[in-house]
Amino acid sequence: MARTFICSKTEPIVETKAGKLRGYKIDETYTFHGIKYADAERFQMPTEIEPWDGVKEATSYGYVSPLLNQENPSGEILIPHRYWPMDENCQYLNIWTRSIDKNAKKPVLVWLHGGGFSAGSSIEHVAYDGENMSKFGDAVVVSLNHRLNILGYLDLSPFGEKYKNSGNAGNADMVAALKWIQDNIENFGGDPENVTLFGQSGGGMKVWTLMQTPEADGLFHKGIIQSGLIDGFVAAGEVDGTEIVNALLRELAYEEGEVEKLEAIPYPLLAETYNKVSEKLAKEGHYVGCSPIQNDFYVGDPRVVGFTDHAKTIPVMVGTVFAEFSAFGPGIADKDKLSIEEIEQLIANRYGDHSEKLITLFKEAYPEKHLTDLLLIDSLFRAPSIDFIAKKAEHQEAPTYSYMFSFEFPYDDGRAAWHCSEIPFIFHNTDKVPVCNIPGVSDLLEKQMFDTWISFARNGTPSSNDLPEWTACQPGNETTMIFDRTCEVRHNYDHDLIALHSSATPSFDLLVKDEDIQH
Repeated sequence: MARTFICSKTEPIVETKAGKLRGYKIDETYTFHGIKYADAERFQMPTEIEPWDGVKEATSYGYVSPLLNQENPSGEILIPHRYWPMDENCQYLNIWTRSIDKNAKKPVLVWLHGGGFSAGSSIEHVAYDGENMSKFGDAVVVSLNHRLNILGYLDLSPFGEKYKNSGNAGNADMVAALKWIQDNIENFGGDPENVTLFGQSGGGMKVWTLMQTPEADGLFHKGIIQSGLIDGFVAAGEVDGTEIVNALLRELAYEEGEVEKLEAIPYPLLAETYNKVSEKLAKEGHYVGCSPIQNDFYVGDPRVVGFTDHAKTIPVMVGTVFAEFSAFGPGIADKDKLSIEEIEQLIANRYGDHSEKLITLFKEAYPEKHLTDLLLIDSLFRAPSIDFIAKKAEHQEAPTYSYMFSFEFPYDDGRAAWHCSEIPFIFHNTDKVPVCNIPGVSDLLEKQMFDTWISFARNGTPSSNDLPEWTACQPGNETTMIFDRTCEVRHNYDHDLIALHSSATPSFDLLVKDEDIQH
């Protein structure tokens, strides 16, 4: 069925602080793509864009940040992707809105993409499209690109004051985007006093690092952290880039101290050189960049240094998915045909002496799940998330909510929820991701999850008419909403399981490489 499309010389046009922008309207959704929110020289802090005369086009997505390595399509049936032209000049954002009336005051949701701090983009996943979220949630949806990897997170501060915060340039881009939103979102129908950050994986990490960034105080009001906590991913304590920068200079045959030459060399050469020298330094325990560093700009991991006074006042939702890494390894073939003895042997091969206790704890935590799912459950994200929730809940200035996404998908005879698999449900985009669809089941789950994200963004309380009451966590009581075929609220339900699983599964490789789990 044909939709109504409008893009004329007179509409839709919106006035911003720097000048006028033209987007387009599809049915009742106004769409603006590729809005430049800042400029920046390599390794430098972002600056405001220069004003312009006339009307600029905002109908094409902007450049995305260059990557350290070429990404090739894989696993597209589980996580469909989009690929886009790359350039360092990548400070662009996108907006979907149902109104361009400055008095509309709709809640604003700002999506921070995954990929750690090194990869990804605002449009990388097909499911990141914001039209349905804006349409069904009556909200303003924003997504943004920022500098990644060594462009956004390489500390050159030991080599001069001009590089003081180069180790956090990517996060500084995001702060610049939030400032742009504060200045301009009202003209796109949004409420600058009701901005929610939400992000998954690296995007979730960006949410909590921005909570700990004083320059971002007041620029957003709520945060949703989806699979965004994993120990050791963000540098802890004070570090500096002396070793990695000197290694780059030596490999490029530059003299010691010729750091400014790194500003001008082509990015592909810089990336190639970095990839060559960083692995050895990382193995030796040296800082090699590619994540924020603790300094006056970003004050550090709240689980280590404590929450800032402002962070204590931010309502948050924190959650993970049941089997974060199940998309990256083989599934378990014909699991319903396995005998209990065969299943227990697989578990014993994986967990050794911990197996019997893990089986007992797993059955208590997930009585409806197939026992083979014990081979796939995640604790690398879940354990630090439990810790974050517990420490944030100690501060009752603002509520902290916990969730778990444990849905099983109709892929390879049933595949437990993997890293990123909740995203289509949250964006109301399961129609764009075929594997998410189960007649009579997935539509309701999509509504339940979508309702809670929108409700939280609107008023700070996640709720849906199709869910039981979901209360905030209290000290010593993690109240977790389980999103599955049947949604329910549980209390501290998996803490013993996750604690033991963490000690029984020490490495990422063990989760995704196991000869006993076959296709």
